[in-house]
Amino acid sequence: MPDLPPLARTNAEARLYLTLQPCPTCRSTRCAFRSSVITIDGVLASRYTGECLRCHAQRAHEFLLPEEVLPPPSGTVQFGADNPSELLDPGVWLWYADICIRQVPSDTADLDDRSLRAARHALATALAATEEALKFIPPHADRVPLSAFTSADGLAMHERESGRFTRPRLEAVRDTYATALAHW
Repeated sequence: MPDLPPLARTNAEARLYLTLQPCPTCRSTRCAFRSSVITIDGVLASRYTGECLRCHAQRAHEFLLPEEVLPPPSGTVQFGADNPSELLDPGVWLWYADICIRQVPSDTADLDDRSLRAARHALATALAATEEALKFIPPHADRVPLSAFTSADGLAMHERESGRFTRPRLEAVRDTYATALAHW
C-alpha cells in the first residue's frame, strides 16, 4: 500500500495546519501557499506549495481530500465533519481556540462594522476549534485519551492543563461560545 498523506477534511483545516508549520530552513511560519488538486497513486489529494516569506525556501504539503467535500459554511467556521482531525491533535485545537477567544473583546459597543465581523469570526473559530477537540473523546468516555495527543505542543498543553480535556469541561466551553455567538 502506498504511503499516502494525511486527510485534510476541509480547506480551512489544511490552511490552519499550514499556518502552524514552521519553515524547515528558518522556522518562520509565514508562507503564501497556493493549492491545486492532484492524484497520488490514483487518489485525489491537494497540494499546497509556496515560498517562505523570510528565507524564500520552497515549501510543499500534500493532503488527501475527503470522499465528500464540505462546502465552506456561510457565517460560521467548520474544520471538518464528525471524524477527528488527522492533522491537529486536541491539544493544538484547544490552544488555537484560546488564541481566537483572546481576540474577542469583552465590550463590543465601540467597534466599527469591520471590527465586529472580525470579533464574530474569532468567536466562531474558537467555537469550531473547541468542537474539534471534543471529537477526540470516544463514545461513552468522559475525556480525551492520552493517545490522542500526537504532537509535542498538544502533549505539552495536556500536561499543563489535563482537566480541560474532559467532556463536561469541553462541552461547557463549547456551549458558552455557542451562546455568545447566538446573541451576537
